[in-house]
Amino acid sequence: MNRVGAVHDGVVDPPAPSHSVIGRRFRVNDHYEVGREKVREFARAVQNDHPVHWDETVATAYGYAGLVAPPTFSCVLGGIAQAALTQILDDYDLAATVQTDQVLTFHRPLVVGDLLTSSLALHSFRRAFGGDLMVVQNIVTDQHDRAVLTAYTTLMASTGDLANKDEIATLMSAIVRHGTISEPVHPIGFTPIDPAEPVVTAEDSRTSGRALPLAVVSAGAVLAPHTFRLKHGDLVNYAGVAGDANPIHWHSGAATLVGLDRGVVAHGMLTMGLGAGYLSSWLGDPGAIKEYSVRMTSPVYVAAQGSSEVEFTGRVKSVDEPTGTATVALTATHAGRKIFGRATAVVRLS
Repeated sequence: MNRVGAVHDGVVDPPAPSHSVIGRRFRVNDHYEVGREKVREFARAVQNDHPVHWDETVATAYGYAGLVAPPTFSCVLGGIAQAALTQILDDYDLAATVQTDQVLTFHRPLVVGDLLTSSLALHSFRRAFGGDLMVVQNIVTDQHDRAVLTAYTTLMASTGDLANKDEIATLMSAIVRHGTISEPVHPIGFTPIDPAEPVVTAEDSRTSGRALPLAVVSAGAVLAPHTFRLKHGDLVNYAGVAGDANPIHWHSGAATLVGLDRGVVAHGMLTMGLGAGYLSSWLGDPGAIKEYSVRMTSPVYVAAQGSSEVEFTGRVKSVDEPTGTATVALTATHAGRKIFGRATAVVRLS
C-alpha cells in the first residue's frame, strides 16, 4: 500500500487521495431506516434516559412525529460510510485510522421512520504529526432529499507500517465477527455526484419546544456535574449497537498490540454520546442541540473488572439573545485527566 506521494526537488507530494478525490462527492446508493427499537437500543448504550427517546407519548408532547434519536445516533451510519470510503480512498486501511475530531451540525432532529442517505466527500487532507490527517464530510439527507445533518470527521492515518502488523492481522482474523475482514457479501455501492449540486436543508417545524427558556440562561452559568460509569459490558454493547468492530474497545490483547498498555478504551463516539445526554438533561430537549463539536485527546481506559468513571461538567460561554441560542462548553474528566481537548455545543433556547 503506497501512502507516500512522489518526490519533486526533495519535497514529498501529498498521497494520491489529495489529488484525485478532494473536490469530488459520492452518494451512497443505499439508505438507512431509523427504527423504533434501534433508537431505544442506542439511547441505552449511551446511558441517555431522556423520555423522548423511549416514550412516543412524551415525544408527541414535545412536537415530534415519533421517538427521537439521541444526538450522536448518526454514528450507526459509520459502517456504511466506511465501506464506501474504503473503496473511494483505496490507498488507506480505514479500520486502522484514529478519529480525533467530530463536528455535528443538526438541521433537524432524527426521528423513527427517517430514511437516511449519506453523501461523502474528502473535505481536506494534509500531512501532520507523522501521519495523514483527513477530514471527511458527510451530508445526511432524508426521504425528502433534505439535509438533516452535516458531519465532519477528522481521521489520522499512519503513513508507516506497524512492526507487528502480521501479529495484529492474525489476531483480528481470529476474534472479529464474520464479514469484517473478508469482502462483504453485499458491497456498498456509491455514485459520483456534482459537488456543486445545491444542498437543501430540512427545517424543524415543531412549535412546542421544551428547551430551557432564554430568560433563565446567562453567560457564566454552571451546569451541575454528573458522573457516568463504564464497564466492559457497556463497551461490548456499544460496539454491537453502533456497529464498531474495532477490538481495542473490548479485547485486551488487541489493545496491547496497538500500544494501549492499560487495556481496552471506550469508543470516542461513546464518550461523545455520554456528553450529549448530559447536555440534553440540562437543556430539556435533545432536539434543541444545533451543533456539537468534540476533539478527542485522551482515552478512557476501562478495567477488565469493575468500572471506570467519566465526570462531566459544563458552563454557558455565551448567550445570543437575537438568535435565541447559547454556546455551552463541556469538560469531561477521567482518572484526573481531561479526555476532550475541546467540547462545545450551540443550543436553541425557548
